Amino acid sequence: MEVREYLRDEFLEEAALGIVDEAELARRLALFDGGIGGVSTLGAKAQVPNATSPLSVPEGAEGIQEMRRTIDTTDGPLDLYLTRPTDGTNLPGILLIHENQGLVPHIQDVARRLAKLGYAVAAPDLLTPAGGVDSFADAAERIAALGTLDREAMVRQLLAAFEVLAKAPGVDADRLGVMGFCFGGGMTWLVATKEPRLKAAVAFYGPIPPIESVPNISAAVLAIYGELDERINAGIAQIEPAMAAAGKVFESEIFSGAGHAFHNDTNPDRYHAEAAAAAWTRATAFLRAHLSV
Repeated sequence: MEVREYLRDEFLEEAALGIVDEAELARRLALFDGGIGGVSTLGAKAQVPNATSPLSVPEGAEGIQEMRRTIDTTDGPLDLYLTRPTDGTNLPGILLIHENQGLVPHIQDVARRLAKLGYAVAAPDLLTPAGGVDSFADAAERIAALGTLDREAMVRQLLAAFEVLAKAPGVDADRLGVMGFCFGGGMTWLVATKEPRLKAAVAFYGPIPPIESVPNISAAVLAIYGELDERINAGIAQIEPAMAAAGKVFESEIFSGAGHAFHNDTNPDRYHAEAAAAAWTRATAFLRAHLSV
């Protein structure tokens, strides 16, 4: 997955679908192609619509605990959002990887949903080197900033976050998984090719990894797709035979009527309620089966 090409294509796709008009597309491409220099956004807060999914878990929900932590990595500081059940030991752990806008409230919500199901969750903000998710005024600026970052450095930071999760008190290092959405789905694939301790990986509509890296995957993988997501679905014809030839555990499901990013209930242009609920049931059953929750 070439990060800049992938992110730029998302702008073009939203224009083709009529989600943004030509003027907004031009603004986004100008931000993306020229970086974010000259745009003063420090201190601005991410504007995210309220969640609409019945599965949403608010901050401070009973039965879970939450904390924020910044860790040092070889590529600089990395902000983490950590959540887990209030009670319990030997917990399975999930590294949760955000979409193309950093660690927005929606992904923190997804982390809490997993915590409610019994997982310890580490959700990093890969925008940390660019100032963090709250340093940008809107989605276009966040995506443009992410596009300036080095893919391999981001993978290393994700592996550092995974290490924190694996060594956290009360976490069973033999029951670890990764889940990601959109851009994070692609990063999920890449992490799976690098981390042999993973037992399960769930990639929501993520671009596939380099085919030559597939033999390095140890985790059982579930790939979730939307029927209308032609750009990402084009990779299915490559990844299915590659996983089979390498003898890997691989399952996939395509949800009818759904497009790219259909799980995100804070994005009314993308959210498909029925597909999102069914995909979540499928994903959590897969995690339960391979992490023995």
